[in-house]
Amino acid sequence: MGVFTLTETGGIDSVARDVEPGFPACARTQGEAIVHLMSWISKNSLLLLAALGSVGSVACQSGGIGDPCIPEDEYRTDFPGYTYTQVSVESRSFQCKSRVCLVAYFNGRVSCPYGQDIPTAQDPNSKCYLPGTPASTQPGASGACSNCVTGTVVSQFTHRQTEDAVYCSCRCDGPDSSVKYCDCPSGYSCESLVSSFGIEGGGGQLVGSYCVKEGTQIGDPASEIDQTPCSSQLPTSGACGKQYPDNI
Repeated sequence: MGVFTLTETGGIDSVARDVEPGFPACARTQGEAIVHLMSWISKNSLLLLAALGSVGSVACQSGGIGDPCIPEDEYRTDFPGYTYTQVSVESRSFQCKSRVCLVAYFNGRVSCPYGQDIPTAQDPNSKCYLPGTPASTQPGASGACSNCVTGTVVSQFTHRQTEDAVYCSCRCDGPDSSVKYCDCPSGYSCESLVSSFGIEGGGGQLVGSYCVKEGTQIGDPASEIDQTPCSSQLPTSGACGKQYPDNI
């Protein structure tokens, strides 16, 4: 198992607290879910029937597992990309119904498959840009590029691209017997990804196993992952799709 990181926007102890009933958090116990749901119903009486329907399920729902997501790290201009020996769990992703965006043994940035050398103003087509912004230089108030990623960005690997390593997931098992974990849908297996080593306090809420696409499991990333980088200079064997993927 490689190194893992835990990404919590606003604090690790708020994983379950900030999730609406329509998007159940797999780190929440059934009792906590009911209390949260009843409070929500009292403020949204017109949606009473729909809300009650969400109480009937005992296990945490696994809807949306496998949907694409862009990790929050990629909205930083100084983020150089992930390292293929790491696992990152973003537990408050608003792009995922489960609120979990999983990055498992992935190299580079989702939004820039081919990466970049130290960018130069003379070569705007080889730059990496922030997700959701045009693939062109957007001057900010100071005149500098406001949407350009700074510094070197590593490329993805040809044999482990975004669709196999970055997607919405949910926690399907863990050490806390009081937690309602999700059931992995068909085509996914429950794999141990985050250990308790080095995690203190609320970080324990993310320890455990997550739904992973079957056929993409990794035991030892250093020996199992082909590290051939994506390269626009190798259109036959090394191409990794568009320089700037659609819908990103």
